[in-house]
Amino acid sequence: MADFYSWQGDSLIISCRLQPKASNDAIVGLLGDSVKIRITAPPIEGKANAHLIKFLAKQFGVAKSSITIISGDLGRQKRVKIEDPRKIPEQLTIERN
Repeated sequence: MADFYSWQGDSLIISCRLQPKASNDAIVGLLGDSVKIRITAPPIEGKANAHLIKFLAKQFGVAKSSITIISGDLGRQKRVKIEDPRKIPEQLTIERN
């Protein structure tokens, strides 16, 4: 099992490292024990967090309300909870337990 994610029931918890103000939105891949994610939004007034939630909702096939930032609101390193993901992005290797 990889260190960047864990399951809590039907919810997926992932550790991610954000790169705001990127040229495009993308899941880059693993960086240590986190998933590196690029987003175009700037890290100002919660814009990056809101954009991250929208991006992850699309990637995992869930509503934005199904995604919660558990920790790291103000930093680049975050833990995110995704309730009952419908799909897993092809850049990530995640096994369901």
